[in-house]
Amino acid sequence: MHASLLIALIPALAWGAVGIVTTKMGGSAGQGTLGMTFGAMIFGIGTMLLYVLPNAGAEFAFNPRIWVVGFVSGLFWAVGTAGQFIGFKKMGVSVGNPLSTAGQIITNALMAAAVLGEWQTGKMWLFGSLAILSVVIGAVFTSLPDSRGSKIANPDHNFGAGMIAVIISTIGYMMYFVFPNLLNKVGYIPNALHNAPHDTGLYYMTAIVGPQSIGQVLGALIIVIFFLKERKIMFEKWTWRNILTGLVWATGNVFMFISAANPQVGQAVAATLSQMGIIVGVFGGIYILGEKKSKRQLVFAVIGSILVVIGGVMMSNLGKL
Repeated sequence: MHASLLIALIPALAWGAVGIVTTKMGGSAGQGTLGMTFGAMIFGIGTMLLYVLPNAGAEFAFNPRIWVVGFVSGLFWAVGTAGQFIGFKKMGVSVGNPLSTAGQIITNALMAAAVLGEWQTGKMWLFGSLAILSVVIGAVFTSLPDSRGSKIANPDHNFGAGMIAVIISTIGYMMYFVFPNLLNKVGYIPNALHNAPHDTGLYYMTAIVGPQSIGQVLGALIIVIFFLKERKIMFEKWTWRNILTGLVWATGNVFMFISAANPQVGQAVAATLSQMGIIVGVFGGIYILGEKKSKRQLVFAVIGSILVVIGGVMMSNLGKL
């Protein structure tokens, strides 16, 4: 179980570092997104050729049902990403980011608990809900703006439109994450395919990342051309530099799905533990990127990080209840 939880923490480390890596690589939002999906595709196809094909065979690597699930999951990710970018533009990152994170934690964990049936007792629901609450409050605390700082006028500011975009984004991200297990639950993916080998789900979840990355690239192209209007600059050097961002993100992605499929961890725990990346993002931003925080913001960031950790520890111990 301890090894399973350590694996479930890899997405937090990788995804928490994504913001730092993409800032170092440079480029616009569109270039970052597109470069990220190119990196994810390299990782996804590499996983298929170097791991899935030799270990699980063509039955998994080229299974039409797995390709459908993976590709659609990748498109959902694109919807989530487009909504998030629009939400950040309309509300600002300091407001949009904690709302988006909180929404993802709540929907992913509750979908796993209610729809996938991972929480089976009253105690699990009680402590699971408290764990989600702790992580959500912590996420908000780590991202609090400095109320005494100078206000920069945002000509695109529209809280209502931003909130709608964040809600659409949250649904997109939830479906990207829940979809592979949901299609097993409804019978589209048979248990024998979903659970192999030895009830770990390793083959199914690693087989998904190849077709998923193709869905992400297609979705990213649509976002960059039609939503971000960056057609003219989408193949400049910053896009290629952000392939590294994609490789970091994809490492977190594959371990996320492996953890979600592992019965010892489950989707609700995997979703919550992945949000520990907030801590990496906040303190990495301060100490690696040199982002300025007021004393008040720093205090809230520390309190928020502690709450995130408490929530994560509670969530990871639900199986003992």
